[in-house]
Amino acid sequence: SMIAAFYGGKSILITGATGFLGKVLMEKLFRTSPDLKVIYILVRPKAGQTLQQRVFQILNSKLFEKVKEVCPNVHEKIRAIYADLSQNDFAISKEDMQELLSCTNIIFHCAATVRFDDTLRHAVQLNVTATRQLLLMASQMPKLEAFIHISTAYSNCNLKHIDEVIYPCPVEPKKIIDSLEWLDDAIIEEIAPKLIRDWPNIYTYTKALGEMVVQQESRNLNIAIIRPSIVGATWQEPFPGWVDNINGPNGLIIAAGKGFLRALKATPKAVADLIPVDTVVNLMLAVGWYTAVHRPKSTLVYHSTSGNLNPCNWHKMGVQVLATFEKIPLERAFRRPYANFTSNNFTSQYWNAVSHRAPAIIYDCYLRLTGRKPRMTKVMNQILRTASMLEYFINRSWEWSTYNTEMLMSELSPEDQRVFNFDVRQLNWLEYIENYVLGVKKYLLKEDMAGIPEAKQHLKRLRNIHYLFNTALFLIVWRLLIARSQMARNVWFFIVSFCYKFLSYFRASSTLKV
Repeated sequence: SMIAAFYGGKSILITGATGFLGKVLMEKLFRTSPDLKVIYILVRPKAGQTLQQRVFQILNSKLFEKVKEVCPNVHEKIRAIYADLSQNDFAISKEDMQELLSCTNIIFHCAATVRFDDTLRHAVQLNVTATRQLLLMASQMPKLEAFIHISTAYSNCNLKHIDEVIYPCPVEPKKIIDSLEWLDDAIIEEIAPKLIRDWPNIYTYTKALGEMVVQQESRNLNIAIIRPSIVGATWQEPFPGWVDNINGPNGLIIAAGKGFLRALKATPKAVADLIPVDTVVNLMLAVGWYTAVHRPKSTLVYHSTSGNLNPCNWHKMGVQVLATFEKIPLERAFRRPYANFTSNNFTSQYWNAVSHRAPAIIYDCYLRLTGRKPRMTKVMNQILRTASMLEYFINRSWEWSTYNTEMLMSELSPEDQRVFNFDVRQLNWLEYIENYVLGVKKYLLKEDMAGIPEAKQHLKRLRNIHYLFNTALFLIVWRLLIARSQMARNVWFFIVSFCYKFLSYFRASSTLKV
């Protein structure tokens, strides 16, 4: 493998290494290029843990089990450096900064805030200002061969068709960065909606600004941008279904699997542009090699998406989730609704307010009566908030061109195409989603797989409670309408009369036949 050999002996800097994508990137590097020199990771202490404790925790997870067989001294090849991306110069010490500037060969910039509801100030600091600061550092690295910036396929989601180019933003990033230095938080939050315009949230807008910064501050660096869509669990490497966070669809899968989420405002035929995390990592490593070796004259953008090559819609995905959770045949699952898909806003509000929140409130009352702490309303509000933030993305489809990604694939040797496979056309969605759901249960929720039959019964009970509650609610509302509306009484009288006449006719027909 030319790519694996390329990373041998290299000093690699990874930002966001403690995140989902960063962990899988480190695992792949150590497993395929165990003779690399060192991986620098920018970390800050968290929850009372030292840098070394955080690294130890990462390396002792199941994700790195295979790495320890190939690279037994993996602990010695990770160099954790204290850094805070919200501070000037990242608050890196002079000694550490000097080492980074003099030794780094490759940079993978994965760090970002992915919160859709983040404040503009915080999102700009991490997704824009920190990118500019890292580019400034990169320009002082004499041994740097490639700078790979990880953006998102939704950085230009205000467009229907998105090419592998950097699109300009209405306001220059530098002007926004300078303005945030003297504006107070109240004014910033007031002008934020006017700044983001037709972007759906702060995250996608600031990632678009980050791309502009990369283009403007690139100087003479060898830079590439990768835009993954919705990053999901591993497809093949190091094993199927690994996931460790509740971002994106993971939270919805948990909510549906636990029986908390019964309805979702979505367009069933909209493309669910999910991309496995190991596919993204393979593309990142291939792009790093190509950028360093071939040195393209301009900054190339690579889309890591699935919708245009191997599409899967939200209905198909939902059905597979249902089939996996309830252990029923796929054909049977297709005959049953996974969720109440609706594009009607009033209906969606009804489901959120009544079908979800009301049972949660009733359950919390039961917990209070039994002397336990109520928690269901809080959990349900969080679930509905997540569903609301994802609503924009699960009701639309986009077209992403993949010319550069396909060009890169053709440049790889057969061995590199096998070891660093990022061809999503080979992905079997039904198999992948089944592994995804089981991975959420096993690796994220830490649940015993032997408990699936019990979980199935739990889902059945919750579904029956859901149907019973809706039936009772319908009868109560109908009874109130009959008591207050003459039209409702007339409709009820007509229905009862029709049913009585139909039964009388049926009995008479049966008597004649006898």
